[in-house]
Amino acid sequence: MIWMMRVQSRPPQPEAKDHDILGISARRCRQRRWRTVCGAIALVTGCANSPIGCSSQETDTPSRGPFPRQTVPGSEVRVLPRAANGRAYQLYVGLPDSFEEDPERRYPVLYLCDGYWDFNLVRGLYGGLVVDKAIPELIVVGIGYPGERPDYGRLRRWDLTPVPAKYQGANYDGPSGHAQEFLSVIEHEIIPLVEREYRGDPAYRALAGSSLGGLFTLYAMMARPGLFAAYIAPSPAAQWAEDWLLGFEEEFHRSGQPLGARLFMTYAEKEPAMILDGVKRFDARLRERAYPGLAYEFRRVEGEGHSSTKPESYNRGVRFAFSPRAPQPEPYP
Repeated sequence: MIWMMRVQSRPPQPEAKDHDILGISARRCRQRRWRTVCGAIALVTGCANSPIGCSSQETDTPSRGPFPRQTVPGSEVRVLPRAANGRAYQLYVGLPDSFEEDPERRYPVLYLCDGYWDFNLVRGLYGGLVVDKAIPELIVVGIGYPGERPDYGRLRRWDLTPVPAKYQGANYDGPSGHAQEFLSVIEHEIIPLVEREYRGDPAYRALAGSSLGGLFTLYAMMARPGLFAAYIAPSPAAQWAEDWLLGFEEEFHRSGQPLGARLFMTYAEKEPAMILDGVKRFDARLRERAYPGLAYEFRRVEGEGHSSTKPESYNRGVRFAFSPRAPQPEPYP
């Protein structure tokens, strides 16, 4: 059985008469402003780095003091049945404003690694990009894990790394090397569910992830070419397992398969040397190959570190990834 919970949106408001303003009703304007403001509040209150406001276990606990808990409007949490790889996953699903109004419409979908950390961050950025017509309305699906206080570090290392590796330090401790199985779950279980029950558009999917999530994103780009139309990889851990990714890219290049996709990759000015060197080596490889079908942007994020690079990276990356579907496309390649 699939467990589902819809996160509450704002309280009901008195009925108001619509007045057309620049082709958009006043009520729609108010709704969009409300959702944009709520997204910003989620960032300021720290929701960008934790699942507060959209986590099943969090919403069952009372708020501190007499005030209601902050929630993410237009979102819901789904705990999935145990997957084919024997693991349990939880989805954070963010729906566009027009989802209920247009039941026949299909939407592009952004699939996001580390949804417990980054779902609220991306949803907070989403509203402004839509209002500016830099991206189309789309569905955001964060992938995470259910349960009380999951050990995200160990869980993500298992799923997001393509081969086992051992590193000193808490950030890399634990079993690893199961990205192939995780990608299969996304392809055969999560994507079909989203396209069946949320009207995701199979013609335009994007995948995003930071650090180990960025490693997984780059791996998926070459392991399943064509499964996604675009990829966003802030500060990817491309150095994993002594540059295993470079060897995998070599095999992909020799196969002669086309790489028709959009890739946005970043690194931080204050990036740890190990991450920075790996990212630059992979960037150099892509520039050397010059894959004909690859629209590629590589950017340094000034003044930020490995984790704090995510807001700017995702803001620019989502814009780049979905530019071909935007009402007013940016002048990207």
